[in-house]
Amino acid sequence: MRRLVHRFYELMDTLPEAWTIRQLHPESLSGSEEKLFEYLSGWLGGPPLFESRHGHPRLRARHLAFPIASRERDEWMLCMRQACTEVIQDVALRDRILQALDGLADHMRNRREHPAG
Repeated sequence: MRRLVHRFYELMDTLPEAWTIRQLHPESLSGSEEKLFEYLSGWLGGPPLFESRHGHPRLRARHLAFPIASRERDEWMLCMRQACTEVIQDVALRDRILQALDGLADHMRNRREHPAG
């Protein structure tokens, strides 16, 4: 899980296609990386690290301050898809995780779509 989350943030930090979502994060991604690791640990059935350290995730509520529309969701999933492809060798497991993350990313949208152009 640590390798996956680390690769995810490396991609977010370097892919030009992830510029919009990267701008929503602090300059240093280390805190974000640790919190995502903690969250995914519990979300995927492991120890509930995030909850034990930060309380109930209230994931959508915690992200309301950040404008998340389809562009941000798609950029986040682009990085996550690539990280999963590189890190998770078991195709069936990878597909199940990505399907669940896809639903989670959809749920995080909290803004209208960006104007065209």
